[in-house]
Amino acid sequence: MEIKPITHCKATVTVPGSKSYTQRALIIAALAQGESVLHNALIAEDTHYMLEALKALGAGIHVAGHEVTVTGTGGLLRNPGGEIYLGNNGTAMRLLTGVAALARGPITLTGSARLCQRPIKPLLDALAFMGVDAKTQNNNGCPPVTVHAHGLRGGRVAFADIESSQYVSAMLICAPYAQEGTVIELQGQIPSLPYVAMTVEVMEAFGAAVDHEAPLRYGVTSGRHYQARPYPVEGDCSSASYFFLAAALCEGTVRVEHINPRTLQGDIGLLPIMEELGCRVARGEDWVEVTGGTLAEGEYTYDMGEMPDMVPTLAALAAVRPGRTIITKVPHLRIKESDRLAALATELKKMGVTVHEKEDGLIVEGDSPHGAEIETYNDHRIAMSFACLGLAIPGIRIKDAGCVDKSFPGFWDELKKLYPQ
Repeated sequence: MEIKPITHCKATVTVPGSKSYTQRALIIAALAQGESVLHNALIAEDTHYMLEALKALGAGIHVAGHEVTVTGTGGLLRNPGGEIYLGNNGTAMRLLTGVAALARGPITLTGSARLCQRPIKPLLDALAFMGVDAKTQNNNGCPPVTVHAHGLRGGRVAFADIESSQYVSAMLICAPYAQEGTVIELQGQIPSLPYVAMTVEVMEAFGAAVDHEAPLRYGVTSGRHYQARPYPVEGDCSSASYFFLAAALCEGTVRVEHINPRTLQGDIGLLPIMEELGCRVARGEDWVEVTGGTLAEGEYTYDMGEMPDMVPTLAALAAVRPGRTIITKVPHLRIKESDRLAALATELKKMGVTVHEKEDGLIVEGDSPHGAEIETYNDHRIAMSFACLGLAIPGIRIKDAGCVDKSFPGFWDELKKLYPQ
């Protein structure tokens, strides 16, 4: 797909429900007692795999547009009697590995070739502390994973210097159904902590009791099971970021509706960065509007450890900003849908941008990029960030444009709204 440049834009777009909130709410509703209705749920490739997995584990699922009705299991999960395939949904793999421990008998979780390269061993070690026998089939710390399920003992577990906060979320979500209370302590470097706060928020919305007053310590009460409820899913800040980027690149104005400026989603932290780099941001009750301006020059350094999914967005902006942008604290981007640091460096270099790839980040020397054919590596965030670059730079062609279906099937339709009607 070739992206046609535009010189200016003034538009209003809508993004789907948050992928992170949707997946957490689906799992928790499937564990709850009773019937829950999720409003504005994300219906995309990743959530399709999640829905099918939850059906296999015994939950009742009915989808009508973006409304999902979930009939919960009350924590009494069914053994599917076969493998559960999760595509390249890393969140589902990690969260459901914890949840599978609540069933009975062997349950195998597997996925695409890329998913089977993504680590999960720290979660299996934590489950072992709670009496769960879970092993990777190839003894390499990566899926496929077989959980020999017979319930969860509970107790105290620590995570230190892990590469994914999803291990923590996995233990939290299943903890109300453990035989005794659970205490989770975090030590050292823990990336993406806002996602843990989101997990706790959804758990409490469905009735769980979580003590998280002490920093980096979470206590979950055993027996305070989830109860069904209606649950509205707020808009996805990761998806919104591409339209914030479009406004900055085209010096236009884009309003994104159904975005909560006070959200716990860590990716909302991109907005102060954009303000620092020359954009104006207006925040409403359920919308955010970005207006691009002359981009600031000079050197800026950003620790993106709490919002790693925003690195492709920031790197795209850095490619056209006159100056050096140093992106740090994101080594875990190497185990996403692609090795995102390597992918970004490779594709930006194709466009004539000087990029220095570091173990934990990138150094981007902004200049005057030119067009190129962009390899997406089957990674939705690479596709969407470079598509926005194509709004400002002629000659950008996106290979495998359909990979955006993983999180944002309507992306290309929303992007069309930026063009003059």
